[in-house]
Amino acid sequence: MAIITVDHLRKTYGTRVAVEDVSFSVEEGEVFGIVGRNGAGKTTTVECVAGLRTPTAGTVTVDADLKEQVGVQLQECSLPDKIRVGEALALYASFYSRPADWRALAEEAGLDLRAPFGKLSGGQRQRLSVALALVGSPRVAILDELTTGLDPRARRETWDLVARVRERGVTVLLVTHFMEEVERLCDRVAVISRGRVRAVDTPAGLVARAGGEQRLVFETDEPVDGLRALPEVASVTRNGAEVTVTGTGDLLSAVAAVLPPSRTRGLRMERTTLDDAFLTLTEPTTEPTTEPTSEPVTGPLTGSQEKS
Repeated sequence: MAIITVDHLRKTYGTRVAVEDVSFSVEEGEVFGIVGRNGAGKTTTVECVAGLRTPTAGTVTVDADLKEQVGVQLQECSLPDKIRVGEALALYASFYSRPADWRALAEEAGLDLRAPFGKLSGGQRQRLSVALALVGSPRVAILDELTTGLDPRARRETWDLVARVRERGVTVLLVTHFMEEVERLCDRVAVISRGRVRAVDTPAGLVARAGGEQRLVFETDEPVDGLRALPEVASVTRNGAEVTVTGTGDLLSAVAAVLPPSRTRGLRMERTTLDDAFLTLTEPTTEPTTEPTSEPVTGPLTGSQEKS
């Protein structure tokens, strides 16, 4: 059952088009990712879903009370430097009729209630931002670029927190440009390019759309002409001793039958990745900057009125 439905969303700022035509639905309880290059329209899309911006055309329907049941973590978490973690959580909890236990949220996020915001690391700020988005016990959490700028350890700690959020049955709408994050967290993902949805699929499905081609790279002093006749082989290129063979099926076994491992060096197999699929679907060209340069919205925030 869809808890979020976006139908032909369009958003403009004067003559600037931020979102041209975006449609997708999010099922209750899933982690749904939105990916795209910088300026593709990702943030504008989720801000329309959250009720923070009004669509120019199209509809956005959220089967939840945005004021009480939707929590939002935006790209930038901005709080007074001297406010303490516990004070911020208590303040946000006071906005709701049935808030979560904010002390438990802080403990789950690994946060010190006494720590002032200005002394928090980047990872701690992001985990606080997520905790603030969850303090209203939401059915839907919208998380926008929550791990940008974090080191690998802080990023993984934040991923673990999101995974625990999902285990509680919260639907997560996740904006990101990290493909590893998509593979780690998302059930399905929408790829947005130039304000339009190019594909909606599982991470594995997006890889399959990119062709699923394999690349076998090795070095050899032997002739490789015989490889081109193999049905599994699509192409063979050679640069000195290094040979790259692309193809499908059981490519490794087919090549090994012609060139046994004893006649090759540095053999490695490369497969199409989600990064490859992303680049294919968003086109190998520079995208124009479509996100707005006005009407700034900074977070964390916690919902607005429903759009339909």
